[in-house]
Amino acid sequence: MPMIAVRHKNIRKYLREELTFEQGPIRPPSEAKSLLLRFTRNCPWNRCTFCPIYKGRKFSRRTVREIKRDIENIAEIINDLKKISFAAGDGGEITRRVLRLVWSEPASHPYYRTVSLWLYYGEGNVFIQDANSLVMSTSDLVDILTCLKDKIPQVGRITSYARSSTVSRKSLDEMKELKDAGLSRIHIGMESGSDNVLKFMKKGATAAKHIDAGIKVREAGMTLSEYVMPGLGGRRWWKEHAVESARVLNEINPDFIRLRSLRVPPSTPLYQDLLSGRFEPLSDDEVVEEIRLFIESLDSITSTLTSDHIINLLEEVEGTFPDDKAKMLSVIDRYLELPEKEKLLYRLGRRGGTIRCLDDLNDLQLREKLQDALKQLTVDTHGNIEQIIDELGNQYI
Repeated sequence: MPMIAVRHKNIRKYLREELTFEQGPIRPPSEAKSLLLRFTRNCPWNRCTFCPIYKGRKFSRRTVREIKRDIENIAEIINDLKKISFAAGDGGEITRRVLRLVWSEPASHPYYRTVSLWLYYGEGNVFIQDANSLVMSTSDLVDILTCLKDKIPQVGRITSYARSSTVSRKSLDEMKELKDAGLSRIHIGMESGSDNVLKFMKKGATAAKHIDAGIKVREAGMTLSEYVMPGLGGRRWWKEHAVESARVLNEINPDFIRLRSLRVPPSTPLYQDLLSGRFEPLSDDEVVEEIRLFIESLDSITSTLTSDHIINLLEEVEGTFPDDKAKMLSVIDRYLELPEKEKLLYRLGRRGGTIRCLDDLNDLQLREKLQDALKQLTVDTHGNIEQIIDELGNQYI
């Protein structure tokens, strides 16, 4: 049957406008192919001065009934998509052809498109939103996770953000109960292991709580990602931030250490600290030096470090300890040893989204374009190229 005939004659009758489900604003880059399912709205803490995400938004808890209704709607959408697949002659599978049919149909609302893409990837991962879903009671979470696995058999890995302070309040038995119910991966925004930095940034956590929570997640049998924010200590605490963050992670030995370099957009409370002089930010090169000290201080762990966000200057700094430690340090040293003009060219290309690794500087055509852009921007900004590079970096927040 021709595709156009399938679309007009058979698809629209399977698309139901009442089948919706709620999704929040963010997820980790590593959850790009995951189905997003909202358990809570916004952040219950929402005081971190460096974070612009939830400012001005009130935290609220969704009811178990609301969340289960979303799950049931997703299950119904999956059944409708299978019917479309059968009508297209693809036997219930979400093939590329079925995906094109769903996405090209004007009557297909975003929920069908989202679920069809998730089924097409076939990984079955689900990411629970928003910032700290573990603030819900363990019994409610277990009830919902059980429903999710029961209603949607395609579900595999289930992941959530969590705050160290929240995990620390749960018992190890509760964490194991959540693991048994299907919650298999936790992302924690550690940001720093320095109590001075954590207090200044109003993180609402301590190094001791980070360690307690991290170890508890690992002992429960869950995969753990810990996020560290290079630059968060500023000029005052940069060494302490690097060394203490490494110390905490050496205690935890998480599965993943994910770098998210600090940016300070005007929408953050930290921006006011910057304007007043209470916080002095590091330059790009100083952040790289801090990361070097941080990696150098990581010891006796088997974690995998990633720079999986374009906000990081050196995406190549990644690997698994202890085997890749020297390789990661060599990437940093290679950058630091570049002539100043080469660093500027690289930074412009990286912040502009045209460079991913140091070897990209060897692309003669790309170099020529970057050099031309640098000359023009230098003229346009009367030599204030740093402002442009900073603005380019902030676009990825």
